Amino acid sequence: MKAAPPRQAVISGGLLHMYGLGVLIVGDSGIGKSESALELIARGHRFISDDVVHVRTLAGGRVIGKAPSLSRYFMELRGLGIINIREIFGPKSIRLQSPIDLVIRLKKWHRRKEFDRLGLRFPEDSVILNKRIPQLNIPVAPGRNIATLIEVACKVHLCRKRGYLASREIAGRLDRAIADGR
Repeated sequence: MKAAPPRQAVISGGLLHMYGLGVLIVGDSGIGKSESALELIARGHRFISDDVVHVRTLAGGRVIGKAPSLSRYFMELRGLGIINIREIFGPKSIRLQSPIDLVIRLKKWHRRKEFDRLGLRFPEDSVILNKRIPQLNIPVAPGRNIATLIEVACKVHLCRKRGYLASREIAGRLDRAIADGR
């Protein structure tokens, strides 16, 4: 007899609601998840959870995330300690839960590691509670604005959902230019 898939789990990461998407931000400890989330909240995106996300599967198969009740509204920032997002940014800055539509994995930039520079490959998926969720990897290095890159990653994901890929458009233009002899 096949075991039933798990219906609940705890994930290390932060969860925000951005552009109508539930965005789970994951990565190694100290990579900048909370600092990036704080910048995104300051820009008007909604905070759900920091550091620990409780996830569960709904009857229709969607994965929903929320903060544990003990840490709801709170975020830990190195150097500042624990802050209350609702008290600092107001009640409109928070949301209690959200479906998880996109996973952003922050990865330390390594000079020798090759990252997809053209966007020709579709992002890999993250598997949460046996459900595949699109994942985009963002290399983190000094000087990169991670919050802006996360916003753009969300918009790229929304474009892909509509069927638009900039890399496909530029490849088509290049093919036409070569065919025309330019």
